[in-house]
Amino acid sequence: MGDDRQRTTDPARLERLLKERTADLQRVKAEYDNYRKRVRRDRQAVREIAVANVLRTLLPVLDAVDRTCAHEPMTPGLKDIRDTLHTQLGALGLQPVGEQDEPFDPARHDAVTQHISPDAGRLVCTRILRRGYRLGDQLLRPAHVEVTGPPPAQDSPPGASDDGRPQTADDGRSPAPVEEPTGLVGGGGDRRMPP
Repeated sequence: MGDDRQRTTDPARLERLLKERTADLQRVKAEYDNYRKRVRRDRQAVREIAVANVLRTLLPVLDAVDRTCAHEPMTPGLKDIRDTLHTQLGALGLQPVGEQDEPFDPARHDAVTQHISPDAGRLVCTRILRRGYRLGDQLLRPAHVEVTGPPPAQDSPPGASDDGRPQTADDGRSPAPVEEPTGLVGGGGDRRMPP
């Protein structure tokens, strides 16, 4: 029995046990801190996805209200609806994309129509046909725009970039040739993109 008490009161052994228990406690605390951070990050990601999904479903409502305001006389009730809708969606982080006279950016704009202007130095959005929206850095919907820009270089062969080099796909291969449809059934039909 005295031998057991000798082992538990040995200062070197007690110090070693204390260091082991302290290291175990620090490891458990670090794991718990990492777990809390991961849960917080996951909750934030789920919230952002949910908000983005709700905002995407409300974009047609926002479009309808904006169209109504553009084509109908502005009544106090209509103005209140428009202002409240824009304020509440803005509070969730919805931001418009696409302003007239800003440079065309294919990452944020869909060019529906292009006008040629010999004195233009670059492509510029000249008319916003349907506003785009983003949530933070995430693009919810690109803006549909009319653009005005310089004419394409005339000495460039088809499928060449502005500097005359052949365009390539992302993997370095030449892009597949675009075939023009021939003999369309029904007289050609409407080729506009759906909204």
